[in-house]
Amino acid sequence: MTTSHSSAPADTRERVRTQRGWYFYDWANSTYYTSVITVFGALYMSSVAADAARADVARNGPTPCVDAQGAESTLQNCDISLFGLQFPAGSLWGYLLSVATILQVLVLPITGAIADSSQYKKRILGLFSFIGAGATALLFFLDDGRWQLGVVLYIIASIGYGASIVIYYSFLPDIATPDERDAVSARGWAFGYLGGGIALAVQLAFYLSRDSFGISESTAVRICYLSSGIWWALFTLIPLRRLRERPGPETAERGLAVVGAGFRELRDTFRAARAFPLTLAFLGAYLIYTDGISTVVTVSAQYGSDELGFSDEVLIATILVIQFVAYFGGMAHGFAARRFGAKRTILGSLVVWIAVVTFAYFIEEGQQFQFYAVAVGIGLVLGGTNALSRSLYSQMIPAGKEAQYYSLYEIGERGTSWLGPLLFAGIGHATGSFRYAIIALVIFFVVGFVLVALVPVRRAIAAAGNREPAVL
Repeated sequence: MTTSHSSAPADTRERVRTQRGWYFYDWANSTYYTSVITVFGALYMSSVAADAARADVARNGPTPCVDAQGAESTLQNCDISLFGLQFPAGSLWGYLLSVATILQVLVLPITGAIADSSQYKKRILGLFSFIGAGATALLFFLDDGRWQLGVVLYIIASIGYGASIVIYYSFLPDIATPDERDAVSARGWAFGYLGGGIALAVQLAFYLSRDSFGISESTAVRICYLSSGIWWALFTLIPLRRLRERPGPETAERGLAVVGAGFRELRDTFRAARAFPLTLAFLGAYLIYTDGISTVVTVSAQYGSDELGFSDEVLIATILVIQFVAYFGGMAHGFAARRFGAKRTILGSLVVWIAVVTFAYFIEEGQQFQFYAVAVGIGLVLGGTNALSRSLYSQMIPAGKEAQYYSLYEIGERGTSWLGPLLFAGIGHATGSFRYAIIALVIFFVVGFVLVALVPVRRAIAAAGNREPAVL
């Protein structure tokens, strides 16, 4: 007979109050990914590096950064160097994200192990949250060619973000019963998209009206960075107030001994994970289709700009459409999971993903309303697919190992996130058309659908020693 490892408060009113506090961390951190990474990061970071390159050229020679035709360039032909390596300023953002991802792969597993072996999981959540928020706010000083400062701060913020997400996810079994987790996870994800959308809308309104405030484009972007860090830090106070520390294991260590215990926990988890092949099978399926999801989101602006010829205004509007529709999509997935179960709802959402990507292939150049329709489709399934994956995975995790298994979840996602962009770029390069590249992404959703369908989730939940939810 199986038992649930949920330590959710028995009192319904207290449990709901705790869950509402938990939602706010999705609300708090979403502005980092939406505003700092997706919208403002790439262009501004590269432009600061290009400014530094032009200033260096001006000091050392009369020739400015130029392209092949002799016209002044701002990015690709302005070289910068780091640790003896020289590369175009326009490539800095891609390299930076890659390095940040590699460092997270190294840091997240031990973070999860330390959290599970200590009695202070909430404090660890707060620590990494404020580290990430502080580094984000300090990006305000990213100006006057100080791109090296930006590299350091972005890496620190990314590690704070990733580590806090692992701890945040691991609270789900603590605050919700098995029958509640799908709805709670979906609400949290939806709430996050709503918060990220509101923050981004305010920031974009400020950025686009910067002339009326008499400030430069650079200053406007840096104020948006500062506001994102403040937003993240302030709203993190709500979950830190509402969440409760779960009693740690009887052998829980204190002080610096927690670090040693964390390494031992990590070693034991990797050894023990092989005893739960069905959990790992679901994780493998998730890593495939989530790579398709993240690729569609990250390349949609490039597809809209380079293949369909849309202006920046259309692309910005598309991002906002996705953010706000994702709120309703996440809530809808929670209702659907309550009726049909998480597995069936995930399978249904993957079918929608296939339809959306296929429709994107047929968008006519310059037809912005067709592009908005695709944005609506993405928003409807974006948050919900990931939210239900998060909650279904929580049912398959052995008791007391939540943070460690969610660290595997996160580093697996980051470790495979290069496959989709590589396929997209490779096919676009080989065919000269991003239409063929976008339709090729369907394979991630088809393969993911097949693999999820083959995973016997009830057996996986029972094997982990947990109680099955009534609807699955």
